[in-house]
Amino acid sequence: MNPDEEEFRRFVAARLEMLRGLAYLTCGDWQIAEDVVSTCLAKLYVRWGSVSSPERYVTRMVVRAVVDEARRPWRREWSASHALPEVIEPDVSDRITEAMRVRQALHQLPPGQRTVLVLRFYADFSVEETAEVLGRSPGTISSQTARGLATLRRLLAAEDIALVEELEERDDDARCARNLVDG
Repeated sequence: MNPDEEEFRRFVAARLEMLRGLAYLTCGDWQIAEDVVSTCLAKLYVRWGSVSSPERYVTRMVVRAVVDEARRPWRREWSASHALPEVIEPDVSDRITEAMRVRQALHQLPPGQRTVLVLRFYADFSVEETAEVLGRSPGTISSQTARGLATLRRLLAAEDIALVEELEERDDDARCARNLVDG
């Protein structure tokens, strides 16, 4: 095994999960994310010796591939099972629960805003780098970032309000039940 191949293997081992997460957050489908990352890593392997910043290069490749994949006509067709809700198992970890809430809210954003937010805050791209990757102006990226964050905050706040109302309703039901038993 040559040194370049070993270096590539170390690179993939260190960044594979981040790339999968990036692709998933951008498209919302684990299978598409896996396919896109595999394809991009295969393309990166061929160009490995000539790429000066492989992490940024493969990140751009992944985001562009996800966007291209979403534009394919057959991707617009949804199966009947797509409308079924995803079953989310409760987790005792507050951090994981919060991450799931944010992810769910993120998937309610329009694809353009979601992609901008994922690049800016998950992949840690600057406004200029994000604009370059998506082929848009920095002003568009800034406005989509602001709109996306505002919508995300609104969605999370609405979920918090609904959760508080649900908990209050449960407390009222429990009080009524105790009164009937005690009364």
